[in-house]
Amino acid sequence: MNFPLRVTVLTGFLGAGKTTLLNAVLKHPDMARSAVIVNEFGEAGLDHLLVESAGEEIVELSNGCICCSVRGELVDRLADIVDRLQTGRLPPIERVLIETTGMADPTPVLTSLIGHPVLAQAYALDGVVTLVDAHAGLPGIEGRVEAERQVAVADRIVLTKTDLSEPGADLLSWIARLNPRARLLDAARGEAVPATLMEAGVINSRTREAQLAAWLGEGGCDCGDPEHHDHHHHDHHHHDHAGHRHGTVNTVSILSDTPLPIGQMEEFINLVLSMHGDKLLRMKAMLLTRENPTRPLVVHAVRRFLHPPVFLREWPASIRPHSRFVLIGERLDEGKLRDLFAAFAGGLRSDAPDRAALVDNPLAIPGR
Repeated sequence: MNFPLRVTVLTGFLGAGKTTLLNAVLKHPDMARSAVIVNEFGEAGLDHLLVESAGEEIVELSNGCICCSVRGELVDRLADIVDRLQTGRLPPIERVLIETTGMADPTPVLTSLIGHPVLAQAYALDGVVTLVDAHAGLPGIEGRVEAERQVAVADRIVLTKTDLSEPGADLLSWIARLNPRARLLDAARGEAVPATLMEAGVINSRTREAQLAAWLGEGGCDCGDPEHHDHHHHDHHHHDHAGHRHGTVNTVSILSDTPLPIGQMEEFINLVLSMHGDKLLRMKAMLLTRENPTRPLVVHAVRRFLHPPVFLREWPASIRPHSRFVLIGERLDEGKLRDLFAAFAGGLRSDAPDRAALVDNPLAIPGR
């Protein structure tokens, strides 16, 4: 058994079609060696009754939401899968799918995966797939904190029921503002298949190639013919220096071409998690380090939990070596985050006089 196992979190608001997509995906030959954790809301477990068996191990959590009352049980289930694999009580598998409820905030699931010292070694987050109901449109989810978080942390966003209604411009704008970097797929057009839904992590588990650009959301979306997907608004990969804001959720992207000392970046990351962890939904970063400039250092955090950083073998040919932080959170103060980064990276604010830059130093101790 090869560890770590790849984990895909499938989420989306009530009625978005998660179980329908899960049933379709599990029937695909590429998913033959998968374990599934089906999350329920309440005691009835109706979703489990709707999931058709396709030969995979299905573990049902029937007494509540994964990310709420049974979060501890999720950890137990994931640990149990590892134990059963190691003792031969479970056939070899390659990945785990976790389906959350429509009312679930997915970040506690992610923190369980990357913040638990044992699970972080046994599992690797492949990606978050969020479904959005195009037929219900924006009125069905606008103002729902859970729905905003589901879209904001996604690596893939799947539009469902577009055969019933084309997604409205207001819905597409809402998605683009919440998450300008996720790949957008159309389920009705057959785009939501394992080849496009899976392998959203830093390393492609099949080819073993680094896919930093796709993981960070850099560059254009390779979703096919733009004329065929005109409603997808594929220009949502943009504004590397801007903070994207809609409602309470915004994204801040920080770039640097200068090789950075690992110790200083570690201090910056730890301070961000300490000061902004309650607001931080997800952080992704690749770092050009002074100590090892030929190998990118990959950083991933959710809330206050930091996954152990990993050096990749080399920079992909498609990416010029540089550092990039992508921070997704709720009411993140872009100016303070940039000032904080500049302080650790060794630069004063270029838009302020020297005295003001020193007085307003984000590292300064109040009263000194």
